[in-house]
Amino acid sequence: MKILIKYYYLLAGLTAFIVYLFTMAPSVIQIDTGELAAVQATLGIAHPTGYPLYTIIGFLFSIIPLPFTTIYQLNLLAALYCAASVSIFTYTAKFMLDSIENFSVQKKSITVKKAKKDKKQKPEVEPSKNIFTDLSESIKLLSVLFAGLALAFSKTFWFQSTSVEVYSFHLLLMSLIILSLFKAYINRDETSDNIKSKSWLWFAFFLALGFTNHMTTLLILPGVAYLYFIKWGFNKNTFVRIGVMLLVFFPVLFLIYSYFPIRASQQPYLNWGDPVDWERIYRHISGFQYQVWLFASTEAAKKQFEYFINNLWSEYSITSLIILIGVVSAFIKARKLFLFLLISFVFTVVYSINYDINDIDSYFLLAYVCLAFFGVLGFANIFYELSANKTVRRIAIPVIALPLLIQAYINYDKIDQSKTYIYEDYTKALMNSVEKDAIIFSYQWDYFLSASYYFQFVENFRRDVAVVDKELLRRSWYFVQLDAKYPGLLDGMRNDITPFLEALKPFERKQEYDGKLLDILFRRLMTNIVATNIDKREFYVAPEVVQNEMQRGEFSLPEGYFIIPHLFMFKVTNDQKYISAPDPDFVIRIPDRKDQYVLAIENFIAGMLINRSFYELQYNKVDRAKLYLKKIKTDFPDTRIPAQLQNLLTD
Repeated sequence: MKILIKYYYLLAGLTAFIVYLFTMAPSVIQIDTGELAAVQATLGIAHPTGYPLYTIIGFLFSIIPLPFTTIYQLNLLAALYCAASVSIFTYTAKFMLDSIENFSVQKKSITVKKAKKDKKQKPEVEPSKNIFTDLSESIKLLSVLFAGLALAFSKTFWFQSTSVEVYSFHLLLMSLIILSLFKAYINRDETSDNIKSKSWLWFAFFLALGFTNHMTTLLILPGVAYLYFIKWGFNKNTFVRIGVMLLVFFPVLFLIYSYFPIRASQQPYLNWGDPVDWERIYRHISGFQYQVWLFASTEAAKKQFEYFINNLWSEYSITSLIILIGVVSAFIKARKLFLFLLISFVFTVVYSINYDINDIDSYFLLAYVCLAFFGVLGFANIFYELSANKTVRRIAIPVIALPLLIQAYINYDKIDQSKTYIYEDYTKALMNSVEKDAIIFSYQWDYFLSASYYFQFVENFRRDVAVVDKELLRRSWYFVQLDAKYPGLLDGMRNDITPFLEALKPFERKQEYDGKLLDILFRRLMTNIVATNIDKREFYVAPEVVQNEMQRGEFSLPEGYFIIPHLFMFKVTNDQKYISAPDPDFVIRIPDRKDQYVLAIENFIAGMLINRSFYELQYNKVDRAKLYLKKIKTDFPDTRIPAQLQNLLTD
């Protein structure tokens, strides 16, 4: 028992990790997991802002000889990151409670002693009562353990533990940043002239590590500035100390980001941004290509804010009520802590709602961590009040644990990825449906393209198939990556690529550019990637390209060519004869809980099967048409079959 009390923070992290093992994904899931897993396993360069430290540590972990697939091993690393974050949060929360007087604005109450009856006696000043300074050790431990587990099983935090993502490592680094900040702020051995304080230098070190992983580390800086200046004030030594911290900050930053030019010069298979020089390094670190979605419009901000508010309750469920008690308690009894957490919370929300992307949840993580710190005070407040009553004290732990158990139970089904194979199945079935050395032209990043990075370049699955991302063709660096991944693919296109890159250069440099010329050259580029390869390789166009770019006239095939529905893609051909397609004998393991990504994959597959059925009927292949329709009825029963085809299902 003494060991458990001594290592309470490890207990919290271990408890979270054990639960995480039950909800962890066995394979890739949606969005970036396939790409990030491939980047770590092959020591490549990920999408902006690059995440060099995350990549290096992931690579080192991936080569440990464990009896798992690489993707499972890297998913396991994400769970370890999150569990470690829980441990550090719990340790930090205990440190915060032990030093709570440093976060309090000292108020004074006036009392008059009755010993003297002198009417002119001055009131004696006594400090007002603060329950947080009177907490027993057991109440502190229970409070931080419960708050740590509340954070561990909050929806967005928990989700980061299920698969490869940079946010799991971001949570670990943010936890270290907050811990080092609190230790530096509370350090009683410092003096105002101690400009080389080790505690602030450690803070600068961890802050630099944070910025090497994710630029949203900047969201904590306003809160940091508040605590720093309220401690030291505005004087010469205050700013000299900042200068000393920067002498630690920038060398760490430079050392880790030097990974970019070193590795990019070696032309790895996955070389996003090709950051070989200062211009490309800056562009990559700054996330230039994503800035178009930042502060896009007030309508986008309103939409994201409404999402945040509507989602807030589902993060902590009934535990939110305890957090609310903590907010009020912090405002009354720990005003400096309240302001630090409030500033960090507000800046995180304001910044994040102005980023117009679908997967916005993880950008709110610091806000949810701030709520967990409020939860520490909420739990402490409740435990303190209940402990005053001997009868209630005996049932205090199970009563207060109930909201936490309810929260974990509700979020479990939302988070559970333990049976998620749909992205692996879809990617492999799609790539297996095409001939050797075929080319696939698509921009299904969230569902297939990202996953293909992992399966092709880590598991060596269908390395012969060239997967071309239509959207990334707009970027100069992508042609370097295509040359490395698929030698010969671009050989016939040099006369098209050169003028396109010249027209693209001012756009990438934020200079004045000719948008009309750029559009013409890009359309020609897309057409000619077909024209220069169609005689050597089979070429497939994804349904989203057909339904969008081809319908709008933004992408056209070479003269004399057209498309026919194949199995998952449209095949490019100039042959009017019937062209066969594989039987729909693929197996897609569809999870019981269907989010927007699962539904999208279902729609892609079912839509193509319907298109193929119509194609079969055009050539009087009734039995073949039935075969594809039966696959829809069996595997995708919610799909609406067109009236023209419904009679085939009744025959």
